[in-house]
Parts: sequence; structure tokens; C-alpha cells
Amino acid sequence: MAATEGGWAVGGRQTGRPTLEEVAARAGVGRGTVSRVINGSSRVSEQAKEAVDRAVAELGYVPNRAARALAGSRTDAVALVVPETEARLFAEPYFLDIIRGVSAELAASDKQLLLTLIRTEQERQRFEQYLAAQRVDGVLLVSVHRDDPLPDQVRALGLPVVLNGRRSPREPVAYVDSDNVGAGRSAVDHLAGRGRRRIATITGPLDMDAAEGRLAGYREGLAAAGLPEDERLVATGDFTEDGGRRAMRELLERRPDLDAVFAASDLMAVGALAVLRARGLEVPGDVALVGVDDSPVARHLDPPLTTVRQPIERMGRTMAGLLLRQIAGEDAEPSRLVLPTELVVRQSS
Repeated sequence: MAATEGGWAVGGRQTGRPTLEEVAARAGVGRGTVSRVINGSSRVSEQAKEAVDRAVAELGYVPNRAARALAGSRTDAVALVVPETEARLFAEPYFLDIIRGVSAELAASDKQLLLTLIRTEQERQRFEQYLAAQRVDGVLLVSVHRDDPLPDQVRALGLPVVLNGRRSPREPVAYVDSDNVGAGRSAVDHLAGRGRRRIATITGPLDMDAAEGRLAGYREGLAAAGLPEDERLVATGDFTEDGGRRAMRELLERRPDLDAVFAASDLMAVGALAVLRARGLEVPGDVALVGVDDSPVARHLDPPLTTVRQPIERMGRTMAGLLLRQIAGEDAEPSRLVLPTELVVRQSS
């Protein structure tokens, strides 16, 4: 390899600047090793790292992505923030479908996706410092709660941000949501239409607008069917299977004569079904059951679960699309999109 006026010559081929392959050849390692070193991976031996660093310095190699960032003040990276534990992230199909949608939309762009879990206040502060260093071009936030300050903090740093769901009806930040009120209403309309009269609900955490919306829809459905509201038929869950179990036990203690349950997520419906079976109650014979999400678990339950389908993957794609437009400077005002839901009737109701 030799330097020429026009650039680097390798095997008789002249290039405008050194490539990843040329760095690998100079360092005596594979292309993948060079990539891992440049991206800061810990899965590289110290000897290999030193060889790559030396080759990079000797050749004056600058990664394409870094060069574009220097030229355009862009990092070519987008952060997807999920304020949950790893266990919940991988246990809940909702999050995986959002990630799938976001990834699909970003695949056509030159943006890397950085998945960030925030579980503690210390991790939140560390992430804020990361954002302040301008290491990403924009942020996508999933599973936001009413008092979550992070969306406003991101905006204060001048970074584009899009939420999956809003914190309140007065949300000032761009968001993509599903019709949560319509989901609750259609579930109760269906149950009442099947002759159910003592319809209970297991809500999500009520500091989340999605849970509030589904509860409001439940109440609208009761009113439309001429059924009275009874707070003994309302129990608070947390969108998890264990939360569904706890809430179902609570409901049966208060109203053992209930004949239907609208669970505000499929996972809570799974927990409710387990409790109903343990009490010797048949679904749907004794108690009809409806969930929300239309996750794979809904189709594989016994009996298969009637549920309100959210376009989860589409929400992820739409969020990413809005963020890319913000990054490109195409959206002057925050976009607020609400996607429709659809009742999917199966054997549980």
C-alpha cells in the first residue's frame, strides 16, 4: 500500500480515502474486528484494538458515518427510550412490535437505532447527559407516564422527540397513539350485545393516558348500553400478567356475580383467565373476557381471546417517520396522530 497524490493505492487500485478493508489489511485483522473497535465494542482483544487504532492513525481513516456527522452536525443515530426493565421489555409483545415498526422505518434511512432502557433515576440523569452531548439526532419515547419530565427535557435541548402515546390531552410534544377511548367502548359494546350485564374492567396504571382513555371508553360503553356504573367492578392493574391476576382476584371478592371482564391489555387478560379458571369459572360460559392489543398470546390462548387490535407496528413506523421529518426540518409544528383500533372477536366472549 502506498500514498499517491490522489489518495491511497491498494493492489493497483486508487481510492479517494482509506476504506474499512484497508484498515483491516494494515492491522492484520478482519473487517468485523475493525468495525467493532470503531464502534467501541468490548468484544475485542487489547492487542487487536491497538493494531486497529494504529492502522486508523497511520492511514488517516475516518468512518463514513462520522464524516457525515462532522459535515452536517448530525450523529445519524436515533434513541428509542423504554422506561422498563429487560424482563418486561422482552415479556411484552407490545414493546417488541413497536421496536419492529421503528426499525423497519429507519431501515430505509441512514439512522442507527439506539435502544435505551431507563429503570432508575441515575440512569435517567446519565441519559440526559448523553443527550446534552448531542450524541443523537432525535428521541422516540415509549410507555410515558403523566409526570414524566423527559419529553420536555429533550425538547429543551433542542432535539426532535416523538412519543408513543401522550401524557395528557394537553400534550405539547408530537405523539402517535391509538384510539384508546374507542377501544374501551367497542369492547363493552360487544359484551353488552352478547347479553352481559355485570361487566367489570381491569385498567392499566391510571397515571398513563392510554389507561385513562380505555377506562373512559368502558364507561361510555356502559352508558350506551344503559348499564349503571359500579366502582366495585373497576380494578386497577399495570398492563402485566401478574397485575391482571391481582385485579381479577379483587374483582371476584367484590362482585362474585360479575359476568364479563374487559382487561385493558392482553397480558392482563391472561392473568385474569388463570384466576377465573382457578375459581372454577368457565370462559366464556360464566364470564366473558376481552383484552386489548391483539398480541400473539391472544390467538394462542384457550379459548382464543377476543381483543381490540391496536396497530402497534404501524405506530412504531409512524413515530419513526414523524421523527425523521422533524430531523429534516420538515415539521414546524408537533404532529398528533391517533390511529384507529379494531375489535377482533374470538371464542373468549
